[in-house]
Amino acid sequence: QVTLVESGGGLVQTGGSLRLSCAASGSALSSAAMGWFRQAPGKERQFVARITLGGATIYADSVKGRFTISRDNAKNTVYLQMNSLKPEDTADYYCAGDVSGRLLGRTSRAHYAYWGQGTQVTVSS
Repeated sequence: QVTLVESGGGLVQTGGSLRLSCAASGSALSSAAMGWFRQAPGKERQFVARITLGGATIYADSVKGRFTISRDNAKNTVYLQMNSLKPEDTADYYCAGDVSGRLLGRTSRAHYAYWGQGTQVTVSS
């Protein structure tokens, strides 16, 4: 069984930064590509970023240049560094794992078998 636990969310001012962490159990990072999704109140859950086993990354256009996804397999943790935050970044952020770990262009929720419970990010205006 794979368990993902997000942390690091909170309240930040516009232009500020946060680093989200996703701690994985069951050696999930050794076999999975990892992604971050977010869901604003009343909106659908949307893709944010993905990192493959080989370290290749893709980002949603809305966060390119501001967010960085990374992974530390030794710590069994994936991160999302969020800079230059905007009010529209306000959402619940979810960590997810995809067993097709070497594929890059997978942004749909359906590709991800493992999900965390989410951590809330609020960006004040």
